[in-house]
Amino acid sequence: MRRWITAGELPATGGEGVTTVDGAALAELARRRAQEPADDGAGVLRSARNRFTGLVTDVRTDAVMAQVTLQCGPFEVTSLMSSDAVRELGLEPGSVATAVVKATTVIVEVKGEQR
Repeated sequence: MRRWITAGELPATGGEGVTTVDGAALAELARRRAQEPADDGAGVLRSARNRFTGLVTDVRTDAVMAQVTLQCGPFEVTSLMSSDAVRELGLEPGSVATAVVKATTVIVEVKGEQR
């Protein structure tokens, strides 16, 4: 944040060793700096906007189903899929993959003192 403030990308106020930034300004900077997902060449538009690229850390399979875990930055994402899909995608620990999340329910939490 200090670099963004120094570069003039993020307005800040401060005094006596405390610097504050406006939450809306920080959110706008995050939107501007967000990278667009790489074009996968499929020529298909998607409604899912939540894409997390990461490293496959665990694959557990049985005869029919599989559980695949990815470490996407500080977030762990786990997907359940068919064992056939795991084989077709070549998923194994160390693979780079993207989790595309489309949910009907998304719960947002904030701490009480932020209200």
